Amino acid sequence: MPETRTEKDSMGAMEVPADALYGASTQRAVLNFPVSGIRFGREFIRALGMVKWAAAEANLELDRIDDERAGLIVRAAEEVMEGKLDEHFPFDIFQTGSGTSTNMNANEVIANRCSQLAGKPIGSKEPVHPNDHVNMSQSSNDVIPTAIHVAVAERLRKFVVPALEHLHEHDARDEAADV
Repeated sequence: MPETRTEKDSMGAMEVPADALYGASTQRAVLNFPVSGIRFGREFIRALGMVKWAAAEANLELDRIDDERAGLIVRAAEEVMEGKLDEHFPFDIFQTGSGTSTNMNANEVIANRCSQLAGKPIGSKEPVHPNDHVNMSQSSNDVIPTAIHVAVAERLRKFVVPALEHLHEHDARDEAADV
């Protein structure tokens, strides 16, 4: 049997894989929503990292969070953006509500990565707490739609715009050939 650790949140204790950067809320979602086996795509996870990065920067600028915590959150969010932590986003894309499980997954992963970066044990919630620091001044009702919009915008920029430019180029060549 794989090693586990006990994580606690507002709903109680959960056994979580020892090496997972997520916590009790994510583990609960994994168990409660095994719907399709389809996980979130790279673009969406990257966008979640961007939202958490921007929130940490804004909270620092507003003096709501100290330099050390903001710096750790920014570093961990950048790792999320780069795809270094994708394995820690394990649950199904189909779930209930406003995406609270998805938002909490990002908060837990970033907070636990901050603990690692600070030399603290995973699950310690030190020096960064998933709710109090990573999720500061945020709501799933804002984070998830924003991440969806950012992911779509990046996908449009990366794939659709170049395809349209390519079509436009070929259309212009075809028109010139007809003259």
